[in-house]
Amino acid sequence: MEKKQITLQIDRHFITVPEGTTILEAARKIGINIPTLCHIDLKGTCVKNRPASCRICVVEVAGRRNLAPSCATLCTEGMVVHTSTLRVMNARQTVAELILSDHPNNCLTCPKCGNCDLQNLALRFNIRQMPFDGGEHSSRRREITPSIVRDMEKCIFCRRCESVCNDVQTVGALGATGRGFHTTIEPAFDLSLTESECTYCGQCVAVCPVGALTERDYTTRLVDDLSNPDKIVIVQTAPAVRAALGEEFGLPPGTLVTGKMVYALRELGFDYVFDTDFAADLTIMEEGAEILNRLTRHLEGDRSVRLPILTSCCPAWVNFFEHHFPDLLDVPSTARSPQQMFGSIAKTYWAEKMGIPREKLVVVSIMPCLAKKYECARDEFRTDGMPDVDYSLSTRELARLIKRANIGFSLLRDSPFDNPMGASSGAGVIFGTTGGVMEAALRSVYEIYTGRTLQNVNFEQVRGLAGVRRATIDLDGFQLKVGIAHGLGNARKLLEDIRSGHSEYHVIEIMACPGGCIGGGGQPLHHGNSEVLYARANALYREDVHKPKRKSHDNPYIKTLYEEYLGKPLSDKAHHLLHTHYFNKSID
Repeated sequence: MEKKQITLQIDRHFITVPEGTTILEAARKIGINIPTLCHIDLKGTCVKNRPASCRICVVEVAGRRNLAPSCATLCTEGMVVHTSTLRVMNARQTVAELILSDHPNNCLTCPKCGNCDLQNLALRFNIRQMPFDGGEHSSRRREITPSIVRDMEKCIFCRRCESVCNDVQTVGALGATGRGFHTTIEPAFDLSLTESECTYCGQCVAVCPVGALTERDYTTRLVDDLSNPDKIVIVQTAPAVRAALGEEFGLPPGTLVTGKMVYALRELGFDYVFDTDFAADLTIMEEGAEILNRLTRHLEGDRSVRLPILTSCCPAWVNFFEHHFPDLLDVPSTARSPQQMFGSIAKTYWAEKMGIPREKLVVVSIMPCLAKKYECARDEFRTDGMPDVDYSLSTRELARLIKRANIGFSLLRDSPFDNPMGASSGAGVIFGTTGGVMEAALRSVYEIYTGRTLQNVNFEQVRGLAGVRRATIDLDGFQLKVGIAHGLGNARKLLEDIRSGHSEYHVIEIMACPGGCIGGGGQPLHHGNSEVLYARANALYREDVHKPKRKSHDNPYIKTLYEEYLGKPLSDKAHHLLHTHYFNKSID
């Protein structure tokens, strides 16, 4: 049903908008930029954080005594709005000064310096003095986790993080607590973030307007390792990074910078530059074998087999089901994520071939995801106390490091990955977008199950950005039902169906972040903008099309790895090196 149209006047401009439009939205349609702080429109998720708590966006509405928050005030027929009167300007500046009066004055060393919404407002309002300085300051705790740093003294109570954690991801790790100067956003039950149900997906970091939530930075540690002559430092790069890194250097979203990225990593001093796509192909071999094993047993009448089988590539998603669905720990695949498979193979097979002692080898990953930092620190991914992947940097951290090294990114030539762990198929590339893991698995599962060659490897029915998608694939008469979800709120719906026994699927792919890895918490900021996510996804599909091999089981280096070292998928050695187990992390 078409919405009723409303005509109003904003600063002498007449505009017609659908019923339910806010003044802020209407103003932006005609190019009037009302400043905001707490407001954020998480495009593509249908969630808008507009608590109207900061009052930076106030406007004057004719006939209304008090100033109105434009982010939360709906347009009405004949409304007359003034966005730039002296009263409005003074109110906004006073509000900003009051917020700054309870904010630490350490901008120069803050990780958000130069990219801080509050700092930008201070510049916009020409605030050069602190008229409210000298009063009481709030006292809140600081916490450092493997993935996220929380400095709650910088919290401005915008509630963006609470919105994305509760309304989009349905994790419920953060909520408002305290009163007055002690009001802040904290985990429930007075827990620390590490004790809470936080998945480390990093979406809260991506929307925080100040430095209250930032990623844990490992660039200084990396520089120290690269400078150490006794260390061999190698790097792996996730597929989604190449589709977004260019944005940090002024390139349009969806610009593929694979070759330039590799060249920049060599310039930074890495001894070898490898591709996580290689490990994605390896993941398909193991996870695909698990899918076929469970399906075969199910079709033979073994009712002890748990279906659907769930993908296990995303550490934030793994953390989510460990906390919220501990009764389903035997449902997901036991295959490790590509990051961890790479680390395991690098520190065994590759290190042995190169004659490099494990203690001398440093494995670094460049990931679109903050949960990958946490995943590196999980105890089950250590051998003799040493992690398989030493630490992970986000796409944003890599960009900062390239700028710090004064590397002219746009001027770089294309450089290839090193082999053997730099060779990959197109199936490995598309892991970076929602539906990509499923499509990669289907390319191999179809051929291995049917014994026939796929004439068209593009399973377009699993592509797109709808929150939950389903498809039926004909496997030589067997109708394989698959589901795809991205965003933990959507994942919860599928898991509750499984728990209740109403799931129709055989295989389900789940990614924690909107869009999958392309929308990860460590990517250049996008705020869920579907146009940016589509551009990044299409970049990965373009790289897939131009790969000489487009199916994981056709990767010659993967074949060699099994012939020389692993034996076959799901062998004892493969299970030891490439699989994992899960834990009950529910909070009673």
